[in-house]
Amino acid sequence: MDDDKETDPDSMLGAWRHPLVRDLGWLCLAPDLLAMPCLGRPSLGELGLENGGWRNYLDRLEGDPALLEAWVGNAVSARLGHYHEKLWQFLLETAPNTRLVTHNLPIMRERRTLGELDMLYQQKTRSRRAAGQEQQAESVPVHLEVAIKFYLGIHEGPQGADSQARWIGPGCADSLAGKRSHLFHHQLPLLDTPEARLALGEFMHQGKNASVELEQEERRDHQRTAMPGVLFYPWETDSDRPPLPSPTDATVDHLRGHWLFWHDWPTFRAHLSAGTRGAWLHKPHWLAPPLPEQLKPLEKIDAYLTMRFSNSWGAPLPLVLQSEDGIWQRLFVVGDDWPRKIPLPPAPVAITR
Repeated sequence: MDDDKETDPDSMLGAWRHPLVRDLGWLCLAPDLLAMPCLGRPSLGELGLENGGWRNYLDRLEGDPALLEAWVGNAVSARLGHYHEKLWQFLLETAPNTRLVTHNLPIMRERRTLGELDMLYQQKTRSRRAAGQEQQAESVPVHLEVAIKFYLGIHEGPQGADSQARWIGPGCADSLAGKRSHLFHHQLPLLDTPEARLALGEFMHQGKNASVELEQEERRDHQRTAMPGVLFYPWETDSDRPPLPSPTDATVDHLRGHWLFWHDWPTFRAHLSAGTRGAWLHKPHWLAPPLPEQLKPLEKIDAYLTMRFSNSWGAPLPLVLQSEDGIWQRLFVVGDDWPRKIPLPPAPVAITR
């Protein structure tokens, strides 16, 4: 990640104040949660934002955010996944080395929708004409599937201690194992279908009825996944229990937080320095942390948590805390009856890719 000394995206965004610019900066810097069989997220180098270029890119947007605001539009009040996709679309369209070809491309068989390709983008490469003038050369589009996920790890659950099935969403509706299986066994294989090759060919050949034929190895080179987010490890009050291991295939540099039950908050709170401040997050702005002036003293955090959890079993709440020395930490506080259900692991699928 460039030559920056910091590696935590939350700590690297202090120079920008516009919320969309801050979220886009977080997206530029956040690593994937999993190492997938295909290539991961486009690197800063592939985007043309290496060697501090991402800082100049964000500076320009901070100075004139109108295009970013127009692109995101009403997604600022939409679900997190849709907002995340809008940021990726804008990044691929405006980064120096990439061009967005299309997004949310439906793949149809007769009148039935098989699915859609999240994004197709091209790398901008340069070639020289005989006269010595540079021109942009077209490349085969890259198929990118994106997701942003925040999962909480549990000690008791299906399969082994390092199973992806033990990492579940705060709403208990999905798991890391299920998302990984859906990406690898449904979304990515869409590109292998004749219908997808025909749809892709229409973009490559100016609407002519043509298909793009890629060898299997080429298809793998032109498919990417991007799944940033945070894995929240259980905050341990029992020193005799071994810590929960990272899930299988987790990237070494994945972003980490902790989760704890509401009844453990007073104990956790007692370990915080008096000058710690924090805020609870609202969707879809779960990416970059709030600005310093938006942080609240711990007494107000206490009061909000009490209101949320004391009289009823409130929904899990994401928090960010910043210590006096500027260190950020991410938390999820959950009701004492969480989880109310645990998603089943995905059914085994024969690997054909």
